[in-house]
Amino acid sequence: MIELEIPQNLKNIRDMLHGLMKSKVRPLCLQADIDGKYPESFYDEIAPMMSGMSLGGGGGGGGKKGGGMSEAAGMKNMALMAIVAGEEIGWGDPTFALNMPGPGTGGPALAARGTPEQKEKYFGMLEGKGAKWAAYGLTEPGAGSDVANIKTNCRKEGNEWVINGRKCFISNGAKAEWTIVFATVDPKLGHAGQRVFVVEKDTPGLTIGKIENKLGFRASETAEMIFEECRVPAENLVGGEAAYEGKDKAKEGFKTAMQFFDTSRPMVGIMGVGIGRAAYEELEAWIKDNYWLSRPIPRYAAIRDRLFEMQQKLEAARLLCWKAAWMADNGIANTKEASMSKMYGPGIAMEVCSEAVDIMGTHGSLAGTIVDKCYRDIKVFDIFEGTHQIQQTVIAKHLFDRVPMTTG
Repeated sequence: MIELEIPQNLKNIRDMLHGLMKSKVRPLCLQADIDGKYPESFYDEIAPMMSGMSLGGGGGGGGKKGGGMSEAAGMKNMALMAIVAGEEIGWGDPTFALNMPGPGTGGPALAARGTPEQKEKYFGMLEGKGAKWAAYGLTEPGAGSDVANIKTNCRKEGNEWVINGRKCFISNGAKAEWTIVFATVDPKLGHAGQRVFVVEKDTPGLTIGKIENKLGFRASETAEMIFEECRVPAENLVGGEAAYEGKDKAKEGFKTAMQFFDTSRPMVGIMGVGIGRAAYEELEAWIKDNYWLSRPIPRYAAIRDRLFEMQQKLEAARLLCWKAAWMADNGIANTKEASMSKMYGPGIAMEVCSEAVDIMGTHGSLAGTIVDKCYRDIKVFDIFEGTHQIQQTVIAKHLFDRVPMTTG
């Protein structure tokens, strides 16, 4: 049965994170947006507070149980814990989710598909002193939402795999200790030709290209990764050779990507809700300072009605994300629900951010304000992890799979 009230331990996590966002992140986020990064001192201060938590999932080093918030949430509520935390991070500064040291977006694929030896080595590599990151390298110039269309190629030579190609828009790509990289043995094979590797930083043949200058989400590093005869050991093939052998395992690389999306898309949706909530709260405070909504003036009534509608839509988006998380925690396939939450949450948040700018007028369009930042940040949430149109396609496919089609 779906609980519409989160457990007390998750409420405690939510309240703790909200306090952290309010006291440590919000005061720095506008300057970080201008600078394109948080100061190094920020990570020294924040890392101990975030110990044991990775929103990307895929936990701690050495394949050991994570501690901190993950442990406090209880293993059965891991997906819901990430969703509850994700909204608060979206409210504070969504770039914090990717700036948080740890496996991040690279974690779920390695945790789900890696061998015990790979998990021990690569999660362990992120432990110890200093901030360390991992990355997830799927997107290419001609293949973002269309995973089957990747062109980065790989071939086996003795005890090595040789990778050639280019990845773009990779979060933390330049500073990552290791990156989960998707390549294909033959583009004509589609999903069946895909392979997944762990490529370590400074591997010969790997170079970092352009660091993107973005409209929003500016404090998060977004890099181009270029592979030219990049040689990685055979043991870096995620899951090992056996994972790709046989008819039933031919699409292991594609399954790895899709499993990541089922985890990440609700997270994108709920962080969109957090951004929308931040813009809404700024708007609400501004209206209280500038309007007396209880007065019987038609224009004030219209503004009040718009606020109510924004609240309703944000709540509906939140519940979609909670449902997708509940299904994941209970072992229920959630591909359709993950796409629904990802499509609806950022879409509603874009409406709310736009309304905030409209109602606040010049005040809403001033640079260096939370509403300005929200307005710029939210657009990318409609794009990454699959565009609005891709989500519609995924949802339709799963709907029609359950509905018998008849003709005549």
